Amino acid sequence: MSLKQKVDGEIKSAMIAKDKDRLRALRAVKSLILLEETKGGASGGLSEDEEMKILTKAAKQRKDSADIYKQQNREDLYAVEMAELEIIQEFLPKALSEEELTAAIQAIVSQTGASSPKDMGKVMGIASKQLAGKADGKAIADKVKAILNS
Repeated sequence: MSLKQKVDGEIKSAMIAKDKDRLRALRAVKSLILLEETKGGASGGLSEDEEMKILTKAAKQRKDSADIYKQQNREDLYAVEMAELEIIQEFLPKALSEEELTAAIQAIVSQTGASSPKDMGKVMGIASKQLAGKADGKAIADKVKAILNS
């Protein structure tokens, strides 16, 4: 079942349950999917990788907005963003723990033969593809730096 079909099913459930917050978040995700599908030159369907990119981007946007609202003491808007983030994360694969991320990056480093910070680009290219949706890009980059500098 595609992401679009899952979201459509969840939208119906949210409408029946009259859950306005969930409905708003799901409609935002559906909107992103439809925009990507109809973008110039798109084939109409999205691959699983493209779906993960859309969800990851949406989750990152919510997290960044929530951080800004928290800094500005806007608890009302912070709560809305965090609620939407939780709903979006339901569709993402489970995030890697700190230990799992370290182990995965160490495996990639040994696989590529990287030994110094100069090899960061080579490691990041593979790590970003393998860990997409499972870890934040900044967390991956920070971990790669730490491993290559040690």
